[in-house]
This record gives sequence, C-alpha cells and structure tokens, in this order.
Amino acid sequence: MTFTRDGNHRLLRRSLLVAAAAAPLARPALAQEGFPNRPVRLVVGFTPGGATDISARAMMGKMSEVLGQPVVVENRPGAGSNLASEIVARSAPDGHTILLATLGALVISPMIMRLPIDPARDLVPVSIAVDLFNIMVTPADRPWRSAADVIAAAKSKPGELSWGHSGIGSAPQLAGLLFAKMAGIDTIGVSYRGGGLVVTDLVSGRLDYGFPTAPSVLPQVREGRVRALAVPTANRSRLLPDVPTVAESGLPGYDVPSWYAIVAPAGTPQPAIAKLNQAVTTALRDPGVTEILNRNGLEPMPTTPEEMARAWAAEREKWGPLIRESGIRID
Repeated sequence: MTFTRDGNHRLLRRSLLVAAAAAPLARPALAQEGFPNRPVRLVVGFTPGGATDISARAMMGKMSEVLGQPVVVENRPGAGSNLASEIVARSAPDGHTILLATLGALVISPMIMRLPIDPARDLVPVSIAVDLFNIMVTPADRPWRSAADVIAAAKSKPGELSWGHSGIGSAPQLAGLLFAKMAGIDTIGVSYRGGGLVVTDLVSGRLDYGFPTAPSVLPQVREGRVRALAVPTANRSRLLPDVPTVAESGLPGYDVPSWYAIVAPAGTPQPAIAKLNQAVTTALRDPGVTEILNRNGLEPMPTTPEEMARAWAAEREKWGPLIRESGIRID
C-alpha cells in the first residue's frame, strides 16, 4: 500500500495523537515497575568496624527485605566523612545511592571548612537512624560524682581542669565548649586524633573529664575504670537510666545530641524517599537490630523525613553562633 504526501501527513499526525493519549497511561506503568530496581548502595564515610559501619550493617538486612533488593554497605572513608557526602550528593537522584551521615558531616563541617558541596542544599533527609549519645566521664580516682561537682572544681581552680575531645568540630568538642560556656568556667580543651586516645588518657588520669561517645567509653564505664557523671542529651539514655543528664545536674537547657541519619541526593523522587524511610524505620524497630545497636552503645531513633528536616535545621541554628564565637575553623 502507498500513501500520498497528504496521506503520510495524516498518518503521522494520527500516530502522534495516539502516542500523546497513551503517555499518561505509560507514566503509571513505569512507576509500577517500582523503586528499587537494582541494589541500593548505603555509603559510609568511615572504615569498617566503627560505629557508623556497625549501624549500617545492622540495618542492611532488614532494609533489603523491605526494598526487595540487596542493600550493600560501601565504605568510602576520607576527609572526615566529607568525601562520602560528596559522592552521594553527586550520585544520580534515584534513591539507589544513599548515605549514613553523621551530624557533624551534615551540620558542623559546612560551618568550619570549605566543602565542594552544601549538605543542606545537595542532600535530603530520609530518616534519623541512631542516637550516638556521648557520656560525660571522669577518671575513677577523681572525687567528683556529678557535673555540678566538676563545675564547682573548675570555678575553684580557673584554667586548671583539662578535658579531651576527638577533633575539631567533633560532638565531644562541641559538648565541652557548650558546657564551659553555660557553666561560666575556664578550662583547658585538648584535641586528639580520635576518641580512643581520649578514653586512654581519661582512664590513666591525664585528663580531668571528657565527653566521649558511648561506643568508645561504655566498656570502661561498666568496668569501673572511669565514672559516668552525666549524659549531655535532653533525656536520659535507656542504656544508662541511672545516669542523670547535664541539665538535671545544674545546667538547664543543656542538650548536645549526636545522631546518624540516612540522606539521599537532592532531587530524589518522593516515592523513593518514602520507600527508603519505610525500610529504615522497619529495620530500626526490629528486635534483632536493636540488640546489635544497644550492644554497641547505640540507640535506634527512626523518624519521618519531615521530623529529620526539622531536627537538622534546629542543629544548624543552634551551633552556628557557638562556632562563630569560638573561632573554630579548618582551612
């Protein structure tokens, strides 16, 4: 069969109209193919064996069940976990590459150093994952039994008490700076290359107090090698229910949270975010996952994306003034 030029034109026009009419039907069909349609990369900005890696590997099995695809943990250490943030921020925004980020990487790093990305602009919240609380501790041979005792001692000996932290911009440093500011005390902050070194010097008595992370110091607390004075969060930890908060010990309003969260590249479709959130929250409510996390000094802390967004914004607003006032900067 042959067509005239006008006949070809009519046929082409009719074909285009049919295709246009079918397009709205095709989009739901594509959506039904679903997310995810291949393995999901869960990027961790630290080497295997640390608290972030433990958290990711505890969750990945249950997340895989919910998603119907393998969740693969990928360790990409470097630049204080900022390399991992950049890798995920520059990945395709389709939900197949996500990041287990620290509060430091999301909030503190952009305030104290020049970064190739802006986490608040280039990453979007999925869910807070775990609470990595800190513990205010002192060597076992010190006489202090509370945060109030440390404040009294510091006021009686200005500029003499020392405390350690695990690096510029770390949660233990921010906890110590805020503690000194709110208490009105003059102390000596000592920076270390890692939390393990801080704990070593607390056990030996070289430092007077500190705010190490629970995973790094909880074994020493349980063995009686250091004494837990308080937790720097708004509420007591379920892992140390008898240890009061710093706020209960004389500094009302003192609160230094430290959490890990799942984030995705900006532009990730909302259905993918919702499915990822379902996978994270399901994993974190699983008794087996909770047991692994608790054993390592971590507490599940699932949220909605909206709840995480509010918490993220609140932390940026909270720490900005203290960081500017303290002059913390990494060039």
